Amino acid sequence: MELEQVAALQDQPERTWSCAWSPSGTSIATCGADGTVRVYAQEGKDWRLATSIPDAHTRTVRSVAWSPCGTYLTTASFDGCVCVWRRDGDGFESIATLEGHENEVKCAAWDSAGNLLATCSRDKSVWIWEMTDDLDFECVAVLHGHSQDVKSVVWHPSKELLASTSYDNTIRLWVEDEDEWYCSSELQGHTSTVWQCAFDASGERLVSCSEDGCVIVWAAESSSDGGDPRWRSVSTLTGAHRRSIFSVDWAPLTGLVATGCGDDAIRVISVQANMLERQDASLEQSQATCSVRIVQEQAHRSDVNTVRWNPKHRDILASVGDDGVLRIWRLPASLVDIDGLTRI
Repeated sequence: MELEQVAALQDQPERTWSCAWSPSGTSIATCGADGTVRVYAQEGKDWRLATSIPDAHTRTVRSVAWSPCGTYLTTASFDGCVCVWRRDGDGFESIATLEGHENEVKCAAWDSAGNLLATCSRDKSVWIWEMTDDLDFECVAVLHGHSQDVKSVVWHPSKELLASTSYDNTIRLWVEDEDEWYCSSELQGHTSTVWQCAFDASGERLVSCSEDGCVIVWAAESSSDGGDPRWRSVSTLTGAHRRSIFSVDWAPLTGLVATGCGDDAIRVISVQANMLERQDASLEQSQATCSVRIVQEQAHRSDVNTVRWNPKHRDILASVGDDGVLRIWRLPASLVDIDGLTRI
């Protein structure tokens, strides 16, 4: 079983680092080594370059993210800045430049309400910014806890819960209590850099990928004392990837997981929870089973840096890589049924 390539667009003369679908799923933004941000849109059956932000930063743009409303686009760069752009007709205008990180900014992510923006950096810190009604951004927290470069940040799909991944081999979960942000959990299980993580649609599970070639699924368990949930590993997929795994994404519509790897391949993985009945007759997840459903060899001519599921079309996946190409893929119909549920 293979993915069907819908489009292949030469995005960058060099490496493309990141891509992000708009909330409507009708356009996709990319960024990379040349410092330009590009937005592509579908026209009929074809995909075309709709607009671009040339020289968005003075150095490599490492990540790009849309606000939940689709009005704002955020870019994080090796120049140490985060820029916020607002749609203006067919293009974008800059409305804010966020400065404060001491080194390269690796990632920026909006929370589900579109009020908070998280950024992370090589300086080992995570910053949380709040957007005001007059479109100013105020730093409300600087989070220290990681001992090395912070690679990525991602928000819970409905709560103010933030996950960060790091070169220190850990994932940290951050929550707010009376205007103070703190680390509620530190997840240890990988033996090398954790590149990315992603929540499932419920926010009760998290999947992470690492330099160690492993994918780990984590699940939240309620605390008996009413405190913060406890997260534990419920499945580890080993031996399925031949090199470092740089990207992971959990599809909100199908429950499928996609990975982008240094062996130039994309993998599509199903995650099936194994439920046990407790003494009170409720169910809890004891473990989970990960099954590789598709291995798309040579998906790119070099490392696959980012994979992202379309938020509205259950069978569409995008990827970018070191070859500077944006590729859009379609899942085979045999893998997804007419109701959008994954066939296990």
